Amino acid sequence: MEGIAGYFLKRVCRRGENKMIKIEVNNYIERPPHEVFRYIANFENNPKWQGGMVKAKFTTPGPIEIGSTYEQTAKFLGKRIITTFKVTEFMEDQKIKIESISSSFPIQVTRYVEPSSSGTRVFAIVQGDARRFFRISEPLLKLMVSSSVKSDYRKLKKQLEG
Repeated sequence: MEGIAGYFLKRVCRRGENKMIKIEVNNYIERPPHEVFRYIANFENNPKWQGGMVKAKFTTPGPIEIGSTYEQTAKFLGKRIITTFKVTEFMEDQKIKIESISSSFPIQVTRYVEPSSSGTRVFAIVQGDARRFFRISEPLLKLMVSSSVKSDYRKLKKQLEG
């Protein structure tokens, strides 16, 4: 890569200025909030609507609550990523937050829903630090993750609105 962009990316990588990335998305879905929430809070549904997701399985018995755990296998940029997550925040039919407890890199995901006209506004906040796993710059990684997450939530909308 040459020019200004190449210079910037080399400087960011060399100076170690990579920080945790944060992606925020929201989408309107024409379904009741409790239906949308129950679908996105059941992480075993992830492979149905998230690109690169191979499998996800709860490792603790239900119902979902603070302390529940699940393991997922995903592929991103050609790498297989196995992550164990723990539910750290849970408000039934409203909000769930998970944090990786075993992974190649730390990640936190918050998903929540709000009623909106005749449907639901679904929100996601994804934060992570993959510098040790992917040797690309933070700006490029953030762009790639953002594109992936936005695509996932468009697919979720199509799937739930059927």
